[in-house]
Amino acid sequence: MTPVDATAGLVRPRDDIALMAGYHSPQLDVAVRLNTNESPLPPPAAFADAVAAATRSVVWNRYPDRQAAELRSRIAARHGVAPDQVFAANGSNEVLQCLLLAYGGPGRSAVVFEPTYALHSHLARVTGTAVVEGERGEDFTLDPDAAEALMDSARPAVTFLCSPNNPSGTVEPRSVVASLLDTAASTSGLLCVDEAYAEFAPHSALDFVDDETPLAVTRTYSKTWAMAGARLGYLVGPAWLVAELEKVALPYHLDALKQAVGITALEFVDDMQARVGAIVAERTRLADRLGGLPVDVWPSGANFVLMRPRGRDGADVWKQLVDRSVLVRNCSSWPRLDGCLRVTVGTRQEDDRFLAALEEILA
Repeated sequence: MTPVDATAGLVRPRDDIALMAGYHSPQLDVAVRLNTNESPLPPPAAFADAVAAATRSVVWNRYPDRQAAELRSRIAARHGVAPDQVFAANGSNEVLQCLLLAYGGPGRSAVVFEPTYALHSHLARVTGTAVVEGERGEDFTLDPDAAEALMDSARPAVTFLCSPNNPSGTVEPRSVVASLLDTAASTSGLLCVDEAYAEFAPHSALDFVDDETPLAVTRTYSKTWAMAGARLGYLVGPAWLVAELEKVALPYHLDALKQAVGITALEFVDDMQARVGAIVAERTRLADRLGGLPVDVWPSGANFVLMRPRGRDGADVWKQLVDRSVLVRNCSSWPRLDGCLRVTVGTRQEDDRFLAALEEILA
């Protein structure tokens, strides 16, 4: 019998989409999950009580505030900018998507510096934006002269700079951010600094934001606010840029409950900062312990650490950790990250279990 093509006659997706793999992180049933850079510590109990109270105030039969005015005002006040310089969306990923919908597209390009956050390239391709790849050094730092030369040559609509960089944890010096920002302005492009992990780092690009500079800084509630389950992020940039993002965002894309939760979280800044401080201290302890093992470890300004077992197959080490019910991110097959694993900073107990498992594997 002749095989039947079940897809015959169906509408085909774009050719480039059909060949594209989605962006996914493994979700396995393990005792210790240190693979997705979530906060190991939940928000305080008082936050959950406040969210419950906020839920009762939601007018469920009406559409949410399309402008998310109060949420944007509260975020703006936290960062010392105007509300019209803030754009909020369903996680920083939707913020990045809207940025590329507005400024990318066919005939335009985006520059990334590899290895870096894979979703920058993925979302660029989804929106039909060409991707131009620059290279980081072996220590994952950026050569500003090479980066500026690439931007001068490619003249991208958007240049992405992830700082702290994912997956390396590298924090870009302020001088590098400033020089790339000058180059973006001279080539009529935008510089997007992805600061998903900024609270764990010593400085931020937010200081460069004003209403003339072509700079977008993206943030997320997922990491520092321990709200990965809420999917809320935002951008701070010039008012003219925010106005363009509002044109491409779906109507009422930010639901009323999410807006209320985002506002509620901002009442707990001290708790957030204490949680960040605890994670930074634990990051130092984890990196120090890893430094005593036969692994290469890179300095990190985020809530994770990148490492490479010496003389061992990274994928095999990852599998043996899973066998011991510990899940980290397997980066070993990623370009430029041969043999590397990325471990999220967990609680002291979680990290000790990971370290004990790793020591046993490497013994």
